[in-house]
Amino acid sequence: MTEPHIYPRDESGRRVGWIEVVCGSMFSGKTEELIRRLRRAKIARQRVEIFKPALDNRYTGDAVVSHDENAIPSQVVHAVEQILLLSSEADVVGIDEAQFFGLEILPVCDQLAREGKRVIIAGLDQDYLGNPFEPVPQLMAIAEHVTKLHAVCVRCGAPANHSQRIVTSGDRVLVGEKDAYEPRCRQCFEPEPSVEPEKKEKTERVEA
Repeated sequence: MTEPHIYPRDESGRRVGWIEVVCGSMFSGKTEELIRRLRRAKIARQRVEIFKPALDNRYTGDAVVSHDENAIPSQVVHAVEQILLLSSEADVVGIDEAQFFGLEILPVCDQLAREGKRVIIAGLDQDYLGNPFEPVPQLMAIAEHVTKLHAVCVRCGAPANHSQRIVTSGDRVLVGEKDAYEPRCRQCFEPEPSVEPEKKEKTERVEA
């Protein structure tokens, strides 16, 4: 897919903005694609602002970094309202790890687009159980352009659409890398969380 790059204008000559969503499982290249689009915007001499949530403390605090360690400078925000304040002069706004912002990101992206900005946002569309991971499905619904990427299943090599958690945790949000997740296809994905043998034994005794 070639991302849109020409800004249309309305009848009054005002630039029309839009929302682009890049989604998929972990290790599918979402951040890599986000960085690619933002770099192209910079080459085109557009004013670019890039944001990441404070919760994502992997790699470095002052850059959006892909799993391949491709990086681009960014600003860390603790609340979505900061994005509106910090991007007032931007032509293009990039946002990584959308799932960490919650549903509050929806009106922010909508307002940015209404102000004539190109909004590019990347995030997981499913959680570790395979359920829709808000706010990404909602963002996909209001976006003009959606790109869904796939990783490669580590079990069989098929296109991977799921993020398989390989550590024991019931938390929906668990920041991690290859030590905590691996890409799986639909057939190889095991949606039930793993249970440590000791905990499983205790559970069986209680149920008995």
